[in-house]
Amino acid sequence: MSTVLEKPKKQALPERDDDLRSGGRILADQLRLLGADTVYCVPGESFLGLLEGLYAHRDEIKVVTCRHESGASNMADAHGKLTGKPGICAVTRGPGATNASNGVHTAYQDSTPMIVLIGQVGRNMLDREAFQEIDYRRMFGEMAKWVAQIDDARRIPEYLARAWKTATSGRPGPVVLALPEDMLTDNVVCEDLRPTALPGAAPTPAAMTHLGEMLKQAQKPLLVVGGPSWSPDCARKAETFAERTGLPVATSFRCQDYVDNSHENYVGVIGIAPLPQLRRRMLEEADLVIAVGPRFGEMTTQGYSLLGIPNPRMTFAHVHPAAEELGQVYQPDLSIVSDPEAFFDACLTIESDGGKERWHQWRRAQRDDYQAFLQPTAVPGQMNMGNVIRQITETMPPDTVITNGAGNYTVWIHRFHEHLRYRTQLAPTSGSMGYSVPAAIAAKLAEPDREVVSIAGDGCFLMTGQELATARQHGADIIYIVVNNGMYGTIRMHQERHHPSHVIGTDLVNPDFVAYAAAFGIAGERVEKTEAFAPVLERARRSPGGYMIEIIVDPEALTPTQSLTAARDQGLRALATA
Repeated sequence: MSTVLEKPKKQALPERDDDLRSGGRILADQLRLLGADTVYCVPGESFLGLLEGLYAHRDEIKVVTCRHESGASNMADAHGKLTGKPGICAVTRGPGATNASNGVHTAYQDSTPMIVLIGQVGRNMLDREAFQEIDYRRMFGEMAKWVAQIDDARRIPEYLARAWKTATSGRPGPVVLALPEDMLTDNVVCEDLRPTALPGAAPTPAAMTHLGEMLKQAQKPLLVVGGPSWSPDCARKAETFAERTGLPVATSFRCQDYVDNSHENYVGVIGIAPLPQLRRRMLEEADLVIAVGPRFGEMTTQGYSLLGIPNPRMTFAHVHPAAEELGQVYQPDLSIVSDPEAFFDACLTIESDGGKERWHQWRRAQRDDYQAFLQPTAVPGQMNMGNVIRQITETMPPDTVITNGAGNYTVWIHRFHEHLRYRTQLAPTSGSMGYSVPAAIAAKLAEPDREVVSIAGDGCFLMTGQELATARQHGADIIYIVVNNGMYGTIRMHQERHHPSHVIGTDLVNPDFVAYAAAFGIAGERVEKTEAFAPVLERARRSPGGYMIEIIVDPEALTPTQSLTAARDQGLRALATA
C-alpha cells in the first residue's frame, strides 16, 4: 500500500472506572487506536497482561490462536502484505521468539510492515539469564528496522506510535518490541497516542524532466515494478503510464500481481527461471531501465548479473521510497526518492513523445514471447503441473489469492499463472519454506469473500501443516494443493547438477496428505493424472470447510524444461569437462 495514508480515525475505547490502566491494557488500547484489527499469536505466560488487555477489545481485535510461532509470524507478514497495515504478532519469550524469527526475516527481506510483540522476563531478573531470557536487540538487530524494550508502561503510547510509523514508512519492515511481564501488569496513568498521517515522498520537477529526456533518447526501454508501498490504485496508474508511453512492463521476483498480467504492455516476471528472451533483452538490448520499487536483489537479477555493478550497463533510473536503497548496490543515472503512486502521478507531466509508436515492435515482440511462455510444456509422468496451473487461472475468479512458499514447484506457478488483480500473490521473496499455509489462512481471514488457494510442495507443507488446526478453528476455508514428488526438489536439482548421483538428505517419506487433512476435519482427494484435476478443483470450490488436493508428481518432472535425469546428465558432463 502507499505510505501516503489518510489520517487514522480516532477509535472509541471501552470506558474505564478511573485513569489507572495496566500496561497490557494500555498496549491493547494503542493497537485499537492505530487501527489494528487482528493479532496472530501463540499465547504465553510472559504476556498474559497483553492478552488481558486484548480481552477488552475482543469485539474489535480478533486474536488468532496459532499452533507454532513461525505460523503466527508468517500470518502477520501475509496480513501486512495484503492490507498495507502492520501485521501484529504476539509471542512468548525465548523459544517463542526464536520460532517467530522466520516470519520476521521474511518481513524484512520482503519490506512488509509488521510489529512483533514479545513477552520478556521481569525487569528485576534481566541480565541474569533468567528462564528463556534473550536480549532481543542483539537477536533481531540484523532482521528488523527497530528493536526496543518497553520498561516503563507510561511510555507505551510513545513506543507504539513510533513502531507503527517505523514499520510503515520509507522502506516498510518489521519492528520488534520486548515487553517485560511485570511492566504489563504495572498500573499507571498516561495519555493515549494520537494517530497521525504518515509522511510521503514524491519526485521533484527536475527529476521528472530528466526522466522525460531519458525516455526521448531510449530505443529499447523497460519499466520494472515491484517492492514496497504498492496499491490497486498504483497498479492502475502504472498501467496507464505504460499505455500512454508504450513502455513494456516487467515485474520483479514474486511481485507478478503488481500489474494485470493480461495487459498488452506486460511482458513477464524477472526472477527464478524467467522467460529466457526477457533475460537476454535485459542483459544485451535494453538501453534504459526504469525501476519503480524493486531493490533488484539476488533472485530478481539472477545472482546480480543482469544490470552490472556498480555501474549498470544501460541507463538506469531507480525509484524507491527509501533514500538509503538508492545507490546501495547500483549507481543510478537518476535516483528518485518517492512512493510509487506519487511517482506515477508525477509521470503525467511526461509527454509520450511518440514512444508508443517508436517502441511498438520492441514491446510487441516481448508480449508475444510472454504469451507463448504460458503454454504448458511436455513433462515426464501422468501429471503436468503446467496444465494444473492453467486450469486455476482459467476457471477461478480473477481476485483469487494464490499463496506459495519455496521450492521447485513454485516455478510452475510463476510461469503458468496469470495474476489479474493486485494482491492475488502472497509469496516470500526471502525464499522461506512453510509460508504458503499460514499466508493462506491470513488471507482468508482478512478477505473472507475471496477464494484462496495454498500451493505447497510436500516438504514445504509439512513445515507449517499443523496450522490446518488454526484454519479450522477460525473458519478459514481454503483449498490446499500439495505437490508431492517425494523429495526436496530444489536441493535435489542442485545436487544432481553439481554432485551427480550422490543423492543424500533429499528423499522424503510422506504421510497420506488427504488422510492428514481429514484428521482436521478437512475433506480431500488425491490426483495422479492431469485430466482428473479439473473436476476435483470444482468439488474443492464447492466444499465447505476447505479441501485438500494431493497431487502426485513424477520426480522426473523437475521443472517445466528439465527432467531429473537431464539435470544429472548436465552434472556429469560438467564433471567430465572440469
